[in-house]
Parts: sequence; structure tokens; C-alpha cells
Amino acid sequence: MATQKRRMDISRIDSNFSAPGIGDFNIVYTDVKKTPFVVEGLAWFRQNRSAYYRIPKKMTEAETNSGILSLANHTAGVCVRFRSDSPILTVRAKLAYSADMNHMPRAGSAGFDSYCTPDGEEQRYSKTVQPNRDQIDIEALLGINPGKGVCDWQINFPLYGGVEKVEIGIVKGSSLDSPTPHRVELPILFYGSSITQGGCASRPGNAYTSMLCRAVDAPQINLGFSGSARGETALAEEIGKLKLAAFIYDYDHNAPTAEHLEKTHEKFFRVIRQLQPDLPVIMLSMCNYKDTPECNRRREIIRATWRHAVERGDRNVYFIDGETLFGRKMSDACTVDGCHPNDLGFYRMHKHVLPTLKKVLKKKTRKGSEG
Repeated sequence: MATQKRRMDISRIDSNFSAPGIGDFNIVYTDVKKTPFVVEGLAWFRQNRSAYYRIPKKMTEAETNSGILSLANHTAGVCVRFRSDSPILTVRAKLAYSADMNHMPRAGSAGFDSYCTPDGEEQRYSKTVQPNRDQIDIEALLGINPGKGVCDWQINFPLYGGVEKVEIGIVKGSSLDSPTPHRVELPILFYGSSITQGGCASRPGNAYTSMLCRAVDAPQINLGFSGSARGETALAEEIGKLKLAAFIYDYDHNAPTAEHLEKTHEKFFRVIRQLQPDLPVIMLSMCNYKDTPECNRRREIIRATWRHAVERGDRNVYFIDGETLFGRKMSDACTVDGCHPNDLGFYRMHKHVLPTLKKVLKKKTRKGSEG
């Protein structure tokens, strides 16, 4: 008679894998859509009547594609910020659906993570909420105050899942106030593929877009659409209407052919440039570069967009060669599948893009102060 295998709960063996309890604290919950919470990452939040949706609701499949309309429900780049002296934070959330993929940790695709900044100190990572498979309703410890004072908190939402409702819990009697303003007031907008969306970071804060925005202390708008970013003009027009600190785009992977990339890449840039003549624009070629005729052709198409702009006198456009993004040492350790970055890959992308981003933001700030 065959012996039935028992599924083992690893948390019974290793306590580090167990979900910590909330204990005896008296917790008061508030929906993050209410003041003084500030929800960031949703450029059309008011226009969309406070829906957790990353593009204008008015956009149609004819203007974009069915993939974008579906993935716009994912909350990549979305966060909530606030200040509190609560000794702990909790989250009570209902996911619209729980994303579960075979090549990405569920903590990144469907989880939350938190960062705190005690007054006078540097920002630091605090906790991760890791849903179970197919879990929709979540109530969990989200953050621990490292001291007894007031902290600025940032709670990052799932990269590959949508949320129906999110409430933050603080200990009864604790303060709750608006967050400290960012050093960079306007958001940095990213447009691109699954890599831009955050696949396959182990948790939301480890996507390279989030690392960059934390490094310069700026709001983020993430328009990464897994398999679906194809350079449609209608979305470029909507992006061009926004007030932004910088625009970074990389949809090379989602262009079905080099011909499609050539047809859309410079056109996409020109639409935005016509609407915003002084907006800093950073273009990336694919991070998992391989020395093949196809990769080289795609890189030259992107480089040509940059070169043509420079030849026209544009001084606010930058090109970063994807071949440099993973670095030279152990670049083969930077992905989970030869394409999607793991945390090491995202860290190296952040490290190689950051100097250019700091340069354009400094230039923009200097120009603004002179004006």
C-alpha cells in the first residue's frame, strides 16, 4: 500500500517562516483613500474616480491593447505614504486577485512591503507581507517602529496583482499625519515591459524603478505592462500631458519585431517631446543584451532615436546601453530565466541608471531655480 506524502508546514520547523501575530495591540484601521494618507503612483487617480488603475479609464483596446487594459489593474509602483508614531503598523487588504507565477516570489507579485524614515535618520526597510497561494483577504503585521518617535512610512503595493481595498492599522491613540514632502516634487514616470513592471523582484520595493525613486526621493509612476508595452501613440499623448520630473522608457522586449520597434520608438518619443520640450528623457535598450544581429539592430534603433534628437539640438535626452546594466562580473546571476531580473539584477540596473537620473534632476533643478 502506497504511503501518502504529507505536506509539511515549514513554519513549524523554522520560526523565521512563521507569520508574526499582531498581539494584544488595540488597532484602528483607516482606508488609505482617506486623508491624511497620500496614495502615489496613480497618475489619473482623480480622473478615474479613485480606482486602483494605472492608465486613464477612458482608454480603449483600439488605442492600446487588451493586455494593457488588464494589466492596468496591477498596482506596480503604487504606494501609500503617511507619518505616525505608532509602535507597529498593520495592513488589512482585499486583493482583486492574487497573482501567482512560477518564476516570481509571491511576496513580490501579490505582497506589500514597508519602509520607514525616523525623523533625522535614513529611510530603511521594515517588513514584508507575504500572502499565501490564492489568498485574497489579508490582515498582517506590516511595520515595526524602530524607536518611539514619529516616522515617515511608505507602503508599496503588489507588482503583479490588483487591490480592491487597502486599510492601514495603527495602535489606538497614535498620531497619524500627512507625509513629509519628497525632495523631488514631481514624479518620475517609467514606461516599458514586464521588467519595468517589476518582474521578478522578490518584493515590491526591490523593483529597480522603486530603488531609483527611493534613492532620489521622488514619487514614482510605473507604466510597466508585462508583454504588452508596444509604443502606442495614444498612451504617449497621455504621458505627455503629465507634469513629470523625468521620463524613462524601455519597451524593447515587448516590440514583437525590430521593424515594429523602428516604426514606434522615435514616434513615441516625438509625441512626448512635442508636448514637453524640456522634459528629461532617458532611453534604455534591453538589459539582458546578447551579441546577436537581432539585439544589435534593436539597440541601434533606440540609439538612433537618441542621436536624431541630439542632432536636432535636444539637450534633455539620454541613452543608456542595456549591455552595461547588469555589469560585467556575474551578469549571468542577474536573472531568474535569462530575461527577468532578480533582486541582484534590479540592484545593478538601479546602480547604472542612477548617475544619469541624478544628473538630469540636478540639471532640471538648477534650470528651475534660474527661471
